[in-house]
Order: sequence, then C-alpha cells, then structure tokens
Amino acid sequence: IINRALVQHPVETRLPVKARLTFRGRPVVGSHGIFAEFGMTATKGFTDAIALLAASLETELAPTGPIPNRTQNQLLITSTALGSFGFELEEHREQELPLEEDSPVAQALRQAQALLRGAAAGSDDELTDVASGQDPRAIAAMRGFLKMLIDNEAVCAVSVGDQAFGFSDVGEVQRSLARLGQDNLHEEPQPFSGVFQGALPKRRTFEFRLAGTAEVITGKIGPGITDPSAINRHLDQPADIQLIETRVGQGRPRYVLNQLPNWT
Repeated sequence: IINRALVQHPVETRLPVKARLTFRGRPVVGSHGIFAEFGMTATKGFTDAIALLAASLETELAPTGPIPNRTQNQLLITSTALGSFGFELEEHREQELPLEEDSPVAQALRQAQALLRGAAAGSDDELTDVASGQDPRAIAAMRGFLKMLIDNEAVCAVSVGDQAFGFSDVGEVQRSLARLGQDNLHEEPQPFSGVFQGALPKRRTFEFRLAGTAEVITGKIGPGITDPSAINRHLDQPADIQLIETRVGQGRPRYVLNQLPNWT
C-alpha cells in the first residue's frame, strides 16, 4: 500500500541550478569569441573555486592536495552565453534531489557570487558575514580567480538563478582582491571559556556565554562537527572552546566552532 501511494504521489524534485559566467575586456572579441587560453584558464579558476567551496560544506579541507568529492561536485558547460562572451553552466547531478534540498554545488555557486558581490560592494560587516566559515583554501582560490582577471585586464559577471552580479571595471576587481587579501581579511583561532546557551542543529548555529560576564557570542558550527545537537546535551556546563575568528577591515568579528570541547 505504501509503495503504491509513493508511486501515485512521487517526491517533487528540484531542477539543476543554472549559472552564467561571462567576461568583458581585452581577451573578449565583442560577442564573437574569447581567446581560448584565457577562456580555459578563467573557467578552470572559477570551477576550482566552486569545487573547493562545495567540498568545504561537507568536510574540512587539507591545505593542499586533491579536492575532496571533486567528481561529485562538477559543473557542466551547456552552452555559450552571448552579449558579453562566456558560458552557460549547470550543476551535474547523478541523482535527483528533493525540492527543498540544495546540493553542495548549488550552495557553492551562491556563496561564490555572494563573495564577489561582498568584496566589490559590501560593507566590512557584510563581507565578514559572507567570508566567515569559508575555508581559507576556497578563499585563496577566489583570490586566484580575481588575480587572473586583473592580469588579463578582464572583468566577469556571474548570474545564479535570478541573482546577478558583475564587476564594472578592472579597478573594481583590484579593490575586491585587496579586500579579500590576507592584509584585510583576518582569520585566526581564539580561545574562550564559558557555557553553551544552546544550538540550532539544522541551521548549524550556537550561542556561548563568556565566563564571568553576561556577554553571549553567537556563531556558526563548522562541517567538522557531525552532531551539532550534542551541544544541547551539555548546556550551562563549563567548557573551554576555540573559535575561528574572522574579521574584515574594521568590521565586527564573526565566529565558527570547528571542534566540540571535551566535557568529560
């Protein structure tokens, strides 16, 4: 009976996320074409960043070496995008996903676009929000992509679904690279003592009250913690934790918890 009901009412699935990556500048010949070497290098730089962002959603990345789950986090080039020359991209999926579930690649495409927009036009606090929790290796890949654009006197535009962002000129790309640079985007571990006030496992966020004060830190729970609900089994129990603090320019810090304390 149950199987018959499932056949009659199949689970709605989500269509693959589509994106457009287009370029303007010296390597682009109007809407006619793009220099092949630049096109291949630029597309690889962008897809490498997407693969790293996608992988970092599921596991902590090693500083070097192969990108985890690279085969599962592929993008397809489905067509050329005219106007400013570029490519139509689509996430590759080996199985259907429920309507409410986003794949790591879909999330990574949106994160990449948000990073580019935040670096170009966001405040320090807005960029900190986007950059917090991103793996340093993925941020470095985005820097490499921007540097490649600058070296070739080119700009890009990225559309994901109905959201679009594009650089206006190479100067804006240079300013964005500087804002994502290690001199401006600071990320370092910080120790804290106190008690957890609670966690939202689905949203992967936590609250932590500092010892001896009423100050409460909120932050994200990193992918290395497989059971975020464990926090709620140790509320108000003293703990020493280490958080990754991210700060951009003069913006307020944001925090990520990558390891649970040893409550025993």
